[in-house]
Amino acid sequence: MLVIGGGAAGLMAAVSAAEAGADVTLLERNEKLGKKIYITGKGRCNLTNACDPDTFRKNVVKNPRFLYSALDALPPEGLIAWMEGHGCPVTVERGQRAFPRSQKASDVTRAFERELRRLGVRMMLNARVKSLLMENGRCVGVALESGESLRAGAVIVCTGGRSYPSTGSTGDGWAWLEGCGHTVYPALPSLVGLESPARWVREMTGLSLKNVRATLFHGKKKLYTELGEMLFTHFGVSGPLMLSASAYMTELAPEDVSLTLDLKPGLTREQLDARILRDVAQAPKKQLGNLLCGLFPARLADAVALLCGLDAQKPSGALGREERMRLVDKTHALEIPISGTRGLEEAIVTRGGVSVKEIVPSTMESRLVSGLYVAGELLDVDALTGGFNLHIAFATGCLAGRAAAENTL
Repeated sequence: MLVIGGGAAGLMAAVSAAEAGADVTLLERNEKLGKKIYITGKGRCNLTNACDPDTFRKNVVKNPRFLYSALDALPPEGLIAWMEGHGCPVTVERGQRAFPRSQKASDVTRAFERELRRLGVRMMLNARVKSLLMENGRCVGVALESGESLRAGAVIVCTGGRSYPSTGSTGDGWAWLEGCGHTVYPALPSLVGLESPARWVREMTGLSLKNVRATLFHGKKKLYTELGEMLFTHFGVSGPLMLSASAYMTELAPEDVSLTLDLKPGLTREQLDARILRDVAQAPKKQLGNLLCGLFPARLADAVALLCGLDAQKPSGALGREERMRLVDKTHALEIPISGTRGLEEAIVTRGGVSVKEIVPSTMESRLVSGLYVAGELLDVDALTGGFNLHIAFATGCLAGRAAAENTL
């Protein structure tokens, strides 16, 4: 059996197939395995999310139902147990995010490398696949760029999407699968920063906000709302909240969506109004801009005052009721103009890929080509931040490895 790609899906596919008794060769185009794993979670590797299956699927944005069998084959607790049983202790942090206890992504890859060697899996590095070998509608191997051909009873393609192309994820696998007749949806960036044309947004560069609520609308329909952290950048906005919001607008035109921030989600309108009145009563001669610094960071206070049409220099005691209501409205619904997302080179994951209608969800085998299996980011499945996407790669790889082994033994 051949497994193409030594990322999360490929490593788990190779291990799972070998554990099931298959003779496995793992092909990796880079000089080392797990190159993308090394940079996930800022080098810490958020390998899964220790939540229940229903919660997990709620965090899958595209085609969550396709993953029932994969999550049964390898649920989050199963992956954590596997890692700990193979010399990589795991710690679960805020938001149920699971990391290696060492906080080193390299320990995840090393655990797989040790198991691959123990199981006798052949690992071919710097091995670039040119094409899949087909005979009578069946995949029987691969042709390498070196001119060598390798034959096998099954081939599992785990070459990743187009995010982080420097790690070798260049979309090659999609070209091979299209050549086999598969439908491949265009690669789009997901979990990526959002660009804003608003000057005031870019002037906030470097400012991070915690415990704010972001809400994304498509027309009047609420697509996403969540409490968390965000960051203003030189191009617009980023941080966990914005990355997750991007997953819901990837396939939409920017002019059709609107993004708002609730800067004080813990306060009702009445409570916020009472808070402003109290602050004004305590310092009626204080400039309004300075008074607002008690509610917001200084730079943001100036921007909010400007957006509300308020004179930040006037005494706060001169703040009228109508102005106060505008301030309350803006605090609970500060609109962030969005012109688009950043590109694939900055995206954490890729939206798009092989149509899941053409893949058997219980085995990850192609419905069009026997002996051909697909796992990981090549599939048109993606999720929010928090370890979900990496787990999807591990789980689909696990299922593909087991099924391919069963069909070739």
